[in-house]
Amino acid sequence: MEQDNKTSGGDFILLGFSDRPRLEIILFVVVLISYLLTLIGNTAIILVSYLDSKLHTPMYFFLTNLSFLDLCFTTSIVPQLLWNLKGPAKTITPTGCAIQLYVSLSLGSTECVLLTIMAFDRYVAVCRPLNYTSAMYPTFCKALAGIAWVSGVGNTLIQGTITLRLPRCGRHHLHHFLCEVPAMIKLACVDIHANEVQLFVATLVLLLLPMALILVSYGFIAQAVIKIKSVQAWRKALGTCGSHLLVVSLFFGTSSAIYIQPKRYYGRSQGKFLTLFYTIVTPTLNPIIYTLRNKDVKGALRRLLSKEQNS
Repeated sequence: MEQDNKTSGGDFILLGFSDRPRLEIILFVVVLISYLLTLIGNTAIILVSYLDSKLHTPMYFFLTNLSFLDLCFTTSIVPQLLWNLKGPAKTITPTGCAIQLYVSLSLGSTECVLLTIMAFDRYVAVCRPLNYTSAMYPTFCKALAGIAWVSGVGNTLIQGTITLRLPRCGRHHLHHFLCEVPAMIKLACVDIHANEVQLFVATLVLLLLPMALILVSYGFIAQAVIKIKSVQAWRKALGTCGSHLLVVSLFFGTSSAIYIQPKRYYGRSQGKFLTLFYTIVTPTLNPIIYTLRNKDVKGALRRLLSKEQNS
């Protein structure tokens, strides 16, 4: 340990999966492929939503925000992860660690709120279809997206700053592959009970509360769908909500397991793999889920590709 500290100076050492060298090689390939797919898939959704006028609707406005979030979220984590996986060097500078902590936490928090807003959008579309256009007008949608971003940044400024100000007494070894609040708290050489309470409160507000609101939204949606007698309307309602519900399940299912019980999972293999799933795999799956289950996106892609071929 002393030798590592001398070698790295004041840098943090991300231990990650260093106890499994063979696994690191496999993970390098998997993470690299996932990252490339994330870049391609989310960029495609952003471009298609922008270029096709038929997709200039609230649903695709929020989906564009989600795709941009996922692009930035993975980019704040993957390059450093790939660098650490490819060789023996596992270090990250204090500045790099702070940037990664602020950016990833901000974007992750924003995504929690944005997915909730998207559930509300689906509720209005299914339960109040006649009022959808007047209710979800552009200015209101932009305001909702702004609330999501401001909430994420605000939460990060509080949590991130408090975490980084904790005294560490020379401890630099993180039992994780990224600088994240629960892992950083573990380095503190003082009583962290107050920090754990603060983290739990933040989790209630930005993780459990959005999950509850999403469940309420889909409860109303389920009631409305049950009353529908038309099979075609059934399919349309389920197609409208199915993709979002699947994305919500993937993101909240893994992130809640980490943040609700950080003591239990952090420092253990299952905690690292759960974090790997919601930071790397979920952003890769999101565009695939939306394109495979969404006729509008597939139709827009076909129209754009046919224009390119004709030109």
